[in-house]
Amino acid sequence: MTNLNRRAALATLGAVAAAPAYAHSLQEFEDEFYPKEPFFQALDNPTPDFTLADAKGAVVHPADFLGKVVVLHFIYSRCTDVCPLHAEKLAQVQGMINQTPMKDMVRFVSITTDPGHDTAEVLTAYGPQHGFDPVNWQFLTTAPGQPEGKTRELAQAFGHTFTVVADGTITHGVITHIIGKYGRWQGNFHGLEFAPVNMLMFLNALTNDYDKRRPGMWDRFWGWL
Repeated sequence: MTNLNRRAALATLGAVAAAPAYAHSLQEFEDEFYPKEPFFQALDNPTPDFTLADAKGAVVHPADFLGKVVVLHFIYSRCTDVCPLHAEKLAQVQGMINQTPMKDMVRFVSITTDPGHDTAEVLTAYGPQHGFDPVNWQFLTTAPGQPEGKTRELAQAFGHTFTVVADGTITHGVITHIIGKYGRWQGNFHGLEFAPVNMLMFLNALTNDYDKRRPGMWDRFWGWL
């Protein structure tokens, strides 16, 4: 391990250790976390449902990620400005995550908004080109038979606004969506100015069950049966 990689690993482990150890809930963590990261938005919403496909054509639903924390964003490979920068910043977060035990607990998911162009081959190459490690990174596109606009509809459900201009360029905002282990949409990081170490700390909180919801009466009823 080089000195640079060793320092990065130590910084990563230090950041994880710096997460508020006293927090017993996600709300307590967020109260401490908010002042440190102005580009973070806390949420506790249902994750928009979807049926998409991965590189091998396998159908993927949000339920398939239960038990994992998901870092999700929208890209298209012909984008020459914010998409590559966004992907590379998330790849930096992934690199930090993958130096910790969280490697097996966090998935990075890129969804194309240009499925007509972004074939399985194109997107399989896109991730490594921008630094993603395939070990816990996955891209999704439309499933067979779905209209090309299906992933843009999903992006809109996540709060994006898209404008397709004459040359085929798609203008859109930059948001990273975080989904917790229990399938709830727990937060957004807006733009590209967030600190990677802060996203790391939030992901660490979710892998440590800070978002665990107490079972309601209906859940307890079914648990008795």
